[in-house]
Amino acid sequence: MAGQVRPITLVGTPVLHAPCRYVEDFDAALAELVDDMFASMYEADGVGLAANQIGVDLRVFVYDCPDADGTRHRGAVVNPVLELPTLEDRRLDDGDEGCLSVPGPHARLARPDHAAVQGFDVNGKPVRVEGTGLLARCLQHETDHLEGRLYIDRLSARARKKVLKEYEAARAEAEESLASGGQ
Repeated sequence: MAGQVRPITLVGTPVLHAPCRYVEDFDAALAELVDDMFASMYEADGVGLAANQIGVDLRVFVYDCPDADGTRHRGAVVNPVLELPTLEDRRLDDGDEGCLSVPGPHARLARPDHAAVQGFDVNGKPVRVEGTGLLARCLQHETDHLEGRLYIDRLSARARKKVLKEYEAARAEAEESLASGGQ
């Protein structure tokens, strides 16, 4: 597979908490970034990854996940604009959600069960991706990242605190294990 695996940026890192810049150049550097994003996403066993999750302040995300029918979708969207159903047409899916930038814990988060994004592919050609099920959740989750928002920012204060406490405990345990030689 092309692309180099880059480390995943973790919650608390400033690039994750501010809106990303629009991509202006559809060039070889962008194609290389997208290749690196796919490699990083697959290495981390993710289904989607935004550029700021590998420390790059640009509005681009990649995805490889199934829709509600089990059909797998894979691609990249540059400068995405999210489209959600109107309130009267909206049905919520309150499934579990997690994030590679908050590794470990998951939490229930209601999101519309259908979503679409419009944007561009890596060559600057217009694309539109529509999704249901996990793909709809992924499109919303990754677009949120590009706005500087993590899924935990959409949780109640209590649920967010619980997720962050679990994350910090798992992180401390991993650091302790490394310090003791992995025993």
